Amino acid sequence: MMDLRLIYAIILSILPISELRGAFIFLSAQGMLKISNSPIFFLIILTNICAVFIAFFFLDHIHLVFMKNRFYRKIFESYISRFQKKTDKFEKRYSAIGFLALTLFVAIPLPVTGAWSGCLLSWLLDLDRKKSIISIIAGVIIAGMLMLLGMLGFLSLFS
Repeated sequence: MMDLRLIYAIILSILPISELRGAFIFLSAQGMLKISNSPIFFLIILTNICAVFIAFFFLDHIHLVFMKNRFYRKIFESYISRFQKKTDKFEKRYSAIGFLALTLFVAIPLPVTGAWSGCLLSWLLDLDRKKSIISIIAGVIIAGMLMLLGMLGFLSLFS
């Protein structure tokens, strides 16, 4: 039977706000993030990669249905207006390096730079879907490695 803490971590890795960063922090707090637990590490990364496909499906299909709801439309348009300013800056700064910029955007282990934001950025800029997916997945893998190394280094300070 699967540990309930692992199920929580999987859910956190799929959610737009927490993604794998939140899952790693949760697992670390639970004492489950150790180098010997590499299957857990890969599981969290794989579930965050699944979020890429969920995000694009949502943006392509479910979003259109939700836009008919006034409350959703108001929240989405408010979020998009703020996100659009960041998107414009991103596009001006990084258009020369192309999809590498999208990979780096997702790879930076900071809030609001994960797979969901990468998908939204790609969707708003109408980037090539296949190249975007590859770039976002590469960014998720890099972010996962950075988070793991950071968390293990941080934890080693206390052991």
